Amino acid sequence: MEQRRINLADIVSGQALPWDITDLAGHLLLRQGQIVHSGLQIERLIERGLFISGTAGPSKKENPPVVKPEQASALRIINQAIKRLERLLFNIGNETEVQSKIIEVAKAIRYAVSINSDVAVATILLNQDVGEYAVRHCIDTAILVAHVGNQNGKSEAELVSVTAAALTMNLGMLREHGHLQTNGNQLTDGERKVIYRHPAESVRLLREAGVKDEDWLNCILQHHENEDGSGYSSGKRGGEMMSNAKLLMLTDRYCARVVARTYRKKMLPNAALRDILLNEKNKIDALLAASFLRELGIYPCGTFVKLENGEVGVVTSQGVSSTTPIVHALLGPHGAPLAFPIKRDTARALTKIREVLHADAASVRFNMHQLWGSDANL
Repeated sequence: MEQRRINLADIVSGQALPWDITDLAGHLLLRQGQIVHSGLQIERLIERGLFISGTAGPSKKENPPVVKPEQASALRIINQAIKRLERLLFNIGNETEVQSKIIEVAKAIRYAVSINSDVAVATILLNQDVGEYAVRHCIDTAILVAHVGNQNGKSEAELVSVTAAALTMNLGMLREHGHLQTNGNQLTDGERKVIYRHPAESVRLLREAGVKDEDWLNCILQHHENEDGSGYSSGKRGGEMMSNAKLLMLTDRYCARVVARTYRKKMLPNAALRDILLNEKNKIDALLAASFLRELGIYPCGTFVKLENGEVGVVTSQGVSSTTPIVHALLGPHGAPLAFPIKRDTARALTKIREVLHADAASVRFNMHQLWGSDANL
């Protein structure tokens, strides 16, 4: 179904809706012909980032101009999900129907991944200025949970549940998370207790807010456990852990490593993968690690690289193997910006990857739309 995002010109107070209105995940919320009675209602609908169904026809009372439906954008849906989740989590004590609202965001993330998984994965590296770190990290983790989970034969209900767990895993230390992110000092005893207790505290807050999905809640309780029993809070071993908790643990750790902090640079994506998959191999499920690496590749989408011919570009999709992705070059061999991105296959000798770069070392300015088109519209 084709969609475009609603704006203030689409809804008139007191008049019948000329279109169906859907949520982020494409579910029908308001039917054509229903009446919105106040400006406040209109503002709330716009703020939620809802969509006009491209298949809806004009009402009999209205003859609106013909508008070409706008293609759904994975990037835009992710940014809307960040804003929506931020409001929900920071105001959880005053929210109603929390479980259904979180599930709506989880389905929106899965929808964004279904539109273009390359764009969705690239936002983890290229979209870090949007929203509060604590919330954006949960969105990043949810994206990878949805992307990797799609390939593991799980049911839709199970995938929505683990994606919702990713979105809410750090609720119990939400307000402390920003401080911990920027704190370059040694952790205090109080901070260690907050970190150690946050899985259980997250579950407590979610139960109080009306969440009853036990798989969702147990996944959060176990997302810092390890295969060898060295994790927390219960010291469970691999056979005692939910498979979804293992997936959440792995994606959470990767996303945390590739984000910059005031006291350290973010790790390069390939180095983060090596650190987890090799240095922590006793802590993670080997089969899951293989699946994770297969779906993400050694050079995940959004990674900055320098090629053998001297060009600098960004990984935009996976190639014929996990070590030979497709790259779009943005700078020429002598550092001059190219007139337009040039697609390069890194399986070729001349354009194979020479090194991975930090964003500041790449010294390249671009927007995601230039590389992925309408799937990355803002």
